[in-house]
Amino acid sequence: MAYQLHYWPTIQGRGEFVRLALEAADAPYLDVARGPNGQGLAAMERYLEGDAVARPPFACPFLVDGGRVIGQTAAILLYLGPRLGLVARGEADRLWTHQLQLTIADVVDEVHATHHPIGSGLYYEDQRPEARRCAEHFRDERLPKFLTWFETVLARNPRNAGGRGPHLVGGRLSYADLSLFQLVEGLGYAFPKATQRQLEHAPRVTALHASVARHPRVAAYLASERRIPFNEEGIFRRYPELDG
Repeated sequence: MAYQLHYWPTIQGRGEFVRLALEAADAPYLDVARGPNGQGLAAMERYLEGDAVARPPFACPFLVDGGRVIGQTAAILLYLGPRLGLVARGEADRLWTHQLQLTIADVVDEVHATHHPIGSGLYYEDQRPEARRCAEHFRDERLPKFLTWFETVLARNPRNAGGRGPHLVGGRLSYADLSLFQLVEGLGYAFPKATQRQLEHAPRVTALHASVARHPRVAAYLASERRIPFNEEGIFRRYPELDG
């Protein structure tokens, strides 16, 4: 049975981290809101707003696998990781991979705050002065801190020695690698100048990004119509005045 991924049909957003894992593993899945046969958003809304789900998700993305409904990107990947072969078998490595994913989620939240620092229900145009200040702090303080940490993680992974890898955990592709790839992709779209400057000091992160992009199934997905282009409705938005 195919996994059912529920997410907005016109943006990458947080759902893209799940899509990448499913695509890299060549797992059968239905992107429900984009699916055929009139499924669309109505199917997703039945889980969010209906009264038939005992444990309803708070928001999308969420995954339906038989009778299981799993919300939150990191929780979805924690569930899918062992089923898709995208996480190590040992408990310590699984917990470490989950920690990495949660940290990536922290970065994603901070990126969203750069264009919506006051409230997500307000238009960007209603909070531009605050967004400029928030984006400057993110570019100058937070972005280098996060990328330096990921660079350190890659440097301390002994399985990356001798030119192997790079991988965040162990010696094979994990969902954390895929998510760091997506994070770098999004940062490069939203803050091309700032991201390029910081990646000059993070060669291992840059190498991981390039390695994931060359993965055959990931490369095929990126070149396909299934990959939604970045746009100014998602998390990663390009407002030139916020870059620098």
